[in-house]
Amino acid sequence: MKIILILLSCLFFISCGKNYTPTQKEYIASIEKSRKEKDEFMKNDPSSPFRRDTTAHFAPLKYFDIDPDLVFTSPLHENDRKDTIIVLGTKGEERKSIKYGYLRWNFRGKEFTIHVYKNFSRRGEEYYSIWLTDKTTGKETYNVGRYLDFEFHPDKNFIYTIDFNTAYNPWCSYSGEYSCAIPTKDDYLDIAVEAGEKKFH
Repeated sequence: MKIILILLSCLFFISCGKNYTPTQKEYIASIEKSRKEKDEFMKNDPSSPFRRDTTAHFAPLKYFDIDPDLVFTSPLHENDRKDTIIVLGTKGEERKSIKYGYLRWNFRGKEFTIHVYKNFSRRGEEYYSIWLTDKTTGKETYNVGRYLDFEFHPDKNFIYTIDFNTAYNPWCSYSGEYSCAIPTKDDYLDIAVEAGEKKFH
């Protein structure tokens, strides 16, 4: 009976994706390192929301287990018509944002898309954003939604990486001093994205 249980546990270990390749192990180590560095920043950096808001109390950020299968690639599909839309902030303010394009990938036999928005800072500097909600939103993850970093590349054939293990909470999830963009209904992914950062509180 003991031998059978050991064999079953081994099979479960492999089926759960724990039998990683050397490349996957290296990737997991890099994500773990970046998470430790982020905790260090949040705890000690003067520009951290926990240092700027003395009522916000730091605790190590919470994450899903790292899953190499939740990393995808896609070119940026630019919208022919780049509409300017209004995106609400968590303090009720309106923000203008350009619906620039989208990324597309397949997972478990289903096609998904996520929108890329072009924005401008108060100094007029352009930057790009990806916001998302999914079936974990308001449950395991922050009820407003989560973000992914996106760095625009001028090469139209450039292939972008969509890494949900790096999905993170906006700063308004840690402190009420901040306002953050609320993902629109078009930014919902009809799947439980069990990767990246979980709820802080």
